[in-house]
Amino acid sequence: MNDAAHAPVLDPITVEVIGAALSSIVEETGEALIRASYSTNIKERRDCSTALFDTSGNTLCQAEHIPIHLGSFIGIVPHILKLHDAAQMQPGDVFVGNDAYEGGGTHLPDIVLAEPIFVDGAIVAWTVNLAHHSDFADRGHAHIYQEGLRIPPVRLYRAGELQKDVLDLILLNCQVPRERLSDLRAQMAANRVGVQRFQALCTKYGTAVVMAAGAALLDYAERKMRAGIAAMPDGSWTFEDVFESTEVTEHLPLHVRVTVQGDAMSLHFDSPKQLRAGLNMTWTALAATAYYVVKSVVDPTILPNAGLARPLTVTAPSGTVLNCSHPAAVNGRVQTCQRVSDLILGALAQAVPDRVTACSNSVCTVATFIGQREDDGAIWVYLETMGGGAGARATKDGLDGVHVHVTNTSNLPVEALEIEYPLTLMRYELVDDSGGVGQFRGGMGLRRVYRADADCRVRVDVSRLTSKSWGLFGGGAGGHGAIECGPGVTFDRDNAVLKAGQWFAVVSPGAGGYGAPDKRDAAAVARDLAEGAIGQKTARDIYRYAG
Repeated sequence: MNDAAHAPVLDPITVEVIGAALSSIVEETGEALIRASYSTNIKERRDCSTALFDTSGNTLCQAEHIPIHLGSFIGIVPHILKLHDAAQMQPGDVFVGNDAYEGGGTHLPDIVLAEPIFVDGAIVAWTVNLAHHSDFADRGHAHIYQEGLRIPPVRLYRAGELQKDVLDLILLNCQVPRERLSDLRAQMAANRVGVQRFQALCTKYGTAVVMAAGAALLDYAERKMRAGIAAMPDGSWTFEDVFESTEVTEHLPLHVRVTVQGDAMSLHFDSPKQLRAGLNMTWTALAATAYYVVKSVVDPTILPNAGLARPLTVTAPSGTVLNCSHPAAVNGRVQTCQRVSDLILGALAQAVPDRVTACSNSVCTVATFIGQREDDGAIWVYLETMGGGAGARATKDGLDGVHVHVTNTSNLPVEALEIEYPLTLMRYELVDDSGGVGQFRGGMGLRRVYRADADCRVRVDVSRLTSKSWGLFGGGAGGHGAIECGPGVTFDRDNAVLKAGQWFAVVSPGAGGYGAPDKRDAAAVARDLAEGAIGQKTARDIYRYAG
């Protein structure tokens, strides 16, 4: 930020007030994006994120939206500054990018808009937002060139003027261009809110004070992270799990070693060589996942800025699933990120067992439909992600049917689905007995049964088909994920053609339980239930364990 010798001396109250103002700005820009957007994926499921960055590209504040989007934010401003001379930038310049290798992103549907904020003719910060554009359906995933249009950071607006040739190039490569245009306009509107609010903050407190407070907030987050790590026992802990999905036929072994030494933590990951499938993760995706998990365990109150990453070292061999190299495909990287989240928790459970959960559903279950409208022949694309079981905690049951870890989006309401697309949801329910037994039960998975009301195709990403979400300290494992086919429906691994009237179901995995389950006999359970000492759910879990 500013040179330390010239930075104003700030009192803690001023820093706190400005920090709260920065949080308010990113939350407001996020709401502006959601309210102005057109696609169900953003306006209903809230698959978007907003953030502010300092002039060097360090995260000042990220809205409480989707942790994995930090992976796209980490690299975007440094990539812009590498490709474009900051001295030549003007108010109203807006950069667009999405590429996982040359744009700081993590997969191509996440399109980022970044705008420098000027005060008195100088750049003082950046406002950045990301929206997941549910457009790049019906693509291959052997390598990134099959996954959609790669956009390095280029100017979409120059001094406030739209660069129509750039926009036309983007829209020509989209399957639903009208929707993309509307969502890009919503992103632009959100950035304008960010610029105006940050400029107003500088007018109120002075630019030097705001910038110095930003630097102080990064230092504060670092101090809190170091203090939280220092309170943990020193040591090194390992954990292993497997990953499998509809894209791969074998179990892929994943491994992490977490080491705490003093006030610093390192996380080293091992995994197989990168795949000809869209499950690979770039390092930024791996880092964003690790930062989220460590923050949630060490101290959830740490400010979501770049300072929290300073005590953390995240490494993995290059060219592997968890740290892939160009041109590996990355579209489904969130599936692997979810498994990595639980992998880290499995290691940290050995150090701080009361702060972690058992394994959650470990996947972002996705169904992506594509078809053509009968009235005008236009292509329609519908993407939805499903929640599943959340891992049981040391003192509470896991939540049922929720998004977990790095996704943090919403389940789409039935009404929104059926109004906008030729699909009917025949059933939407929790899957009985899919949560692992234990002193505290794991969360249950979901079943959604879709009927196609017009011919279309569907692609499903689901995991834990043959493995299960593990429990902790004697807790049982969660239930499997699954694809269930109606008459005449056949999946070729993850794809199927649907005729009007045909149906299929997606089942998301349940989560693991925490602690050994109660082993009382039936008579004791009946007595405790009659006396009100236990509830119906607890009694049912005890009966389940006893068989």
